[in-house]
Amino acid sequence: WVAWDFRPNPPRDWQASDLEVLRSLSLSSLPAIPDDPTNAVADDPLAAEFGYQLFFDPRLSANGAISCATCHQPARRFTDGLPKGQAIGQSARNTPSLIGTAYSPWQYWDGRKDSQWSQALSPLEDPNEHAFSRAAVVDVIINDSNYAAMYADLFGAMPGRADLDQIFANVGKVIAAYERLLMPGRARFDDYVDAMIDGESGDALSDDEVAGLQVFIGKADCLQCHNGPLMTNNEFHNTGVIALAGDLPDKGRVEGVRLVQSDPFNCQGRFTDAVVACTELEFARTGPELIGAFRTSSLRNLEGTQPYMHKGQLETLTDVIEHYDTAEDAMIGHNEAKPLNLSRTERRQLEAFLLTLAAPMDVDPKWLRPPSAVVPNHHQEQQAE
Repeated sequence: WVAWDFRPNPPRDWQASDLEVLRSLSLSSLPAIPDDPTNAVADDPLAAEFGYQLFFDPRLSANGAISCATCHQPARRFTDGLPKGQAIGQSARNTPSLIGTAYSPWQYWDGRKDSQWSQALSPLEDPNEHAFSRAAVVDVIINDSNYAAMYADLFGAMPGRADLDQIFANVGKVIAAYERLLMPGRARFDDYVDAMIDGESGDALSDDEVAGLQVFIGKADCLQCHNGPLMTNNEFHNTGVIALAGDLPDKGRVEGVRLVQSDPFNCQGRFTDAVVACTELEFARTGPELIGAFRTSSLRNLEGTQPYMHKGQLETLTDVIEHYDTAEDAMIGHNEAKPLNLSRTERRQLEAFLLTLAAPMDVDPKWLRPPSAVVPNHHQEQQAE
């Protein structure tokens, strides 16, 4: 005899309570981008233009060949397709996407930065990324007449090299102004949800994809962490992802929270543009449950952004689902996930649903190409093609 993995019944009609859950996941429910009072130029078009040019400029690196776009490649939804980022050296972790990060109070896998602008500064001085210095960054700005003029228009006369830290912080702020423009676009899932809420036929998804959606919000209980229109709670969880061969277990958020609290560029530092409550930072969790915990990734646009997890440990979406289905013990800390015990069909349907979240980015194509004034590096040439 053969043990068949029978397909569940066809997708049921959604109840009113289900539709409210689905509504909360649709991009139609995404609020406006939150203000960033710590960055006075966050929504200034000139700042976005300035940051756009800096983002693609390989001169901001020790070897003149690495730009932000080397690892955050627009053609790969601002990832790079590698387990760990590769620039002048190899990064410690996987390159996360920049899409929609304006909505997150924390940046990086471990949340060691609390704003987009403070995050933008770190790779410039990281010896494995740009391996530059803030003095060298300032030299590039001063010696480029276009950059110097934009800086003066935004921030006033440049104080020479008297306050390198302030100029450096302002560089991060204009890069953040550009990154705030990088938003996810509507997917088939969003069209399906909006049609169902309007009482119309939900034919944007197949039966298998709808069944996978039922698994997502039901048996798999994915909403515990992947909720809201961006399908992330932007919190930190240990889900038992094993270390790569040769790597020590990664402490994750328990180390990241220490770093962000002591960061001179955090929202409580002197470089912030407005005095704000900084409640996220002030009340950040610091307990032992954060050992081995990492920020919950958005599930939008997973297709083409593999490998997955904080060090690219899982090659495919199938591997990710298998990882959560088995939920083995963590190497460090405690795995919060519990085995899902999904059938083979349910795993396949869940993956089918997750792929319905793929969509073109909601970004002006201009922002995805290297500026004509910037000489592209190898990765940028590929993107331009």
